[in-house]
Amino acid sequence: MASTTSDAAVADTKPFDIVATYNELLRSDADLTMPIAAIEALVLLLTQSASSTISETLDLLEKSTAHLKRSIPNPIGLSAGTDLFQRYLITTLQRPGQLGPAGDFKAIRTHLLSNGRLFIRRAKESRDKIAAFGRGFIRDGSTILTNGGSRAVAALLQKAADEEGGPAVRFRVIYVLSSISQDCKQPNEEPEGMETVRALRAKGVPVSTIPESAVAYSLGKADMVIVGAEGVVENGGIVSRMGTYQIGLLAKAIGKPFYVVAESHKFVRLYPLGQYDLPIEQQVLEFKSEEDLEEERKQQSSVTKTDGDTSIKLPLCDSVDFTPPHLISALITDSGVLTPSAVSEELIKIWF
Repeated sequence: MASTTSDAAVADTKPFDIVATYNELLRSDADLTMPIAAIEALVLLLTQSASSTISETLDLLEKSTAHLKRSIPNPIGLSAGTDLFQRYLITTLQRPGQLGPAGDFKAIRTHLLSNGRLFIRRAKESRDKIAAFGRGFIRDGSTILTNGGSRAVAALLQKAADEEGGPAVRFRVIYVLSSISQDCKQPNEEPEGMETVRALRAKGVPVSTIPESAVAYSLGKADMVIVGAEGVVENGGIVSRMGTYQIGLLAKAIGKPFYVVAESHKFVRLYPLGQYDLPIEQQVLEFKSEEDLEEERKQQSSVTKTDGDTSIKLPLCDSVDFTPPHLISALITDSGVLTPSAVSEELIKIWF
């Protein structure tokens, strides 16, 4: 009995691991986006922290956010969530008089945690709003080309296929399956997007799956392109699954509308000018000679420790690209249908 009590005491004093919490949240809930997982992890951090002042809370949040961003190979998506939550926290703490007597940190803390959970719940419901706004873009007899495993795109297509209270839209889907994404999976695992393909076929929607090499050939049969995004940046462009940029280029070249479906909590304060301005390291272009390959084999055979501050390279199977705003016809969000130029104004609304 004594040892059990001792183990419980050790568990209680164990420091909160925000990186492990973030990864576990994503694993345990397939519908959770990276920004919302980051916000939920920060809410759990505040729930378990012993901070008793505003300055302690802000310092804890800043250090934990920086550590989380440093520990994830691609922090662009989660940065939208952490930055949004940090701004919300600062704004709330700047007006404590509205939450109770001045200096009543307990009341402020309770308000923050309850509102943080409310925000998470509303964000999870944003796909229903997106589906309602985007429903009108899909018309009878149309053919839509899409890629990746966007849950927002899946929700939109399934809503159009299974309209409640009215006739369902009859349409077809060309689904681009990435061969790169297979590199991270086990041999028996299916390509990203196959779950959506099965769900659409079960609702009577004809779906054709194609490799990325067949996009140019197949676009002539499509009426529009609808894709998801990991992040929507300030200039109205998007960061999304590798291959989205080339689909955008091809769609623009033959005059097909290119729509992006994304939740507003994915809007991130980032302004890339091109493919190589993204704040991540990717293993896409790696020029190697035989000598380099031999050296790499030697390094892999020896066990090496990496410094916590060393940047983590994003594996090829998780690589992303930047699709500039001039290729995007419109963004379908839970705030409405926006032009790329309206993203910066929407970011101002979200932040202030």
